[in-house]
Amino acid sequence: MLGTKLDVRPFLERVGRELLQINPAEVKALADAIHDCYVGGKLVFLCGNGGSGSNASHFCEDLGKGTLRREDFENDSKKRLRVLSLTDNTPYILAWGNDEGFERVFVEQLKNLARPGDLLIAISGSGNSPNVLRAVEWAEEHGLTTFGCTGFDGGKLRKIAQHGLHVPLDDMGIVESIHLTAFHWVVDNLHARISL
Repeated sequence: MLGTKLDVRPFLERVGRELLQINPAEVKALADAIHDCYVGGKLVFLCGNGGSGSNASHFCEDLGKGTLRREDFENDSKKRLRVLSLTDNTPYILAWGNDEGFERVFVEQLKNLARPGDLLIAISGSGNSPNVLRAVEWAEEHGLTTFGCTGFDGGKLRKIAQHGLHVPLDDMGIVESIHLTAFHWVVDNLHARISL
């Protein structure tokens, strides 16, 4: 945790430098994958744990609402992005976690909802969360596109996901913050494309 060693200004400067280490092509590829789902009427799923789970919820909300213009809110004929965060159905998560094991909380939801051509955005700072990995493995076996958002060395997720956004830093908080910053650019980019 860099904040335990650095004062505020050096910490913020370090975060700024780390932001510039991100590969812009990876961020653009994420926007393109989501846009492809919009055009094709496919569903975008997101999952993650802890701060990454919070980012999944936040990104989902921004994608669902932030890609629209205010005048689209009352327009029932305006096509919308189909997006769902698998982190947000608490009773379902608790039932699967309690009865069958936490590693199944995302994959079991996909089994109910996912179809070939859909997109799974899996967010894991470590890249090694068993429930995220299981969801990605199932998604790839069933014709979904997978996009892993990782930090540290990327873990297993960076190796198995078809596409990725990687933050090469060993600080979970900053990794999560950089993911969210990239996600905000993606939402803005999609707003420009979708709200025409």
